[in-house]
Amino acid sequence: MPTVSSRGRGRRTISEINMVPFIDVMLVLLIIFMVTAPLITPSMIALPKVGKAPGQPPKPIQIEISKDEVIQIKSEGKSVPARLTEIGAAVKRLQPSVPAGDQVTPVVISADKSIKYETVVKVMDALQKAGVARVGLSVQTGN
Repeated sequence: MPTVSSRGRGRRTISEINMVPFIDVMLVLLIIFMVTAPLITPSMIALPKVGKAPGQPPKPIQIEISKDEVIQIKSEGKSVPARLTEIGAAVKRLQPSVPAGDQVTPVVISADKSIKYETVVKVMDALQKAGVARVGLSVQTGN
């Protein structure tokens, strides 16, 4: 270790860290990772195989809420206007009774994007209180 000389022009203690070797090592590691990363192949997942589905799922019952908050229930090509208070009972009437193990007809809510979120929540709450199990929201995909 260098010592500090008390006489005239002596050597001083070096208090700086030389960063050049550290930077060289980091650049070499970076190059190694950049070269080897494309060579690593992603692993393939072997999915389990199952039999065919018992049948095509039933057509959903659609609940449409327009800009002026008018609620329409569409099922099998028929459109019926409904009020918020009676929507749960109307959907339950449209859902056929299914034996155990079969799928219940799903309900899809399509609402205009300019209406209040509260209206959609009230419709979902009315369906839940009526005992409707499968409820989904319809959205538009794309850019």
